[in-house]
Amino acid sequence: MLSVKVLGPGCANCQKVEQIAKKVVATLSVDATFQKVTTTQDIMKYPILATPGLVINEKLVCAGRIPTETEVTTWITSALATA
Repeated sequence: MLSVKVLGPGCANCQKVEQIAKKVVATLSVDATFQKVTTTQDIMKYPILATPGLVINEKLVCAGRIPTETEVTTWITSALATA
C-alpha cells in the first residue's frame, strides 16, 4: 500500500496538492493512505524549506509548489515500481 503525506498548515495550496494526489491515486486505482502533516515539528522531520510538500512512501518528492498531475503520476508509479 502506498503512503502519501501532505506537508503544510492546511492552506489552499496544501489542499490543492492533496486533491491532485487523490485524483491520481483514484485514476491509477492504487490503494493508498493519506495523512496531513500540519505541525511545524512534524514537517521539519523532512528536508523541506517551504510548504506545501508531498511525501510518497516517506520520500519527499515535492516542496514549495503545487505539482502537476503528470508529475504526481510519475512519482506514484515510480514508488510502486520500487515497493
